[in-house]
Amino acid sequence: QVLLEESGGGSVQAGGSLRLSCAASEYIYDAYCLAWFRQSAGKEREPVASINHAGSIVYAESVKGRFTASKDNAKRIMYLQMNGLKPEDTAVYYCASAPWCSDYDFPDPVALAYWGQGTQVTVSS
Repeated sequence: QVLLEESGGGSVQAGGSLRLSCAASEYIYDAYCLAWFRQSAGKEREPVASINHAGSIVYAESVKGRFTASKDNAKRIMYLQMNGLKPEDTAVYYCASAPWCSDYDFPDPVALAYWGQGTQVTVSS
């Protein structure tokens, strides 16, 4: 059973937009908070955004004002709307889940229990 599955990646020019989706199983969506991470070639994986059950959203400073995370509870999907994309946004984007996410910070990496397979986002200049 696939617990988390990302989609929506692709190639765009700088300034363009993409919307990523993360479809979660019922168990994951109901019991865990969800987060987006990304990993660029040669770099460590970094958090992008997280949404807890209260609806509080945390963003990385590098994406504030450009990216918007949201959830559709009926479909059990978390989205990441990415506008104003920059070449430095190029990365594999992952959806992850943790038992708990605070209102003000990203979940502890050691608590991330489940990961999707990732979706590639490439932004050309």
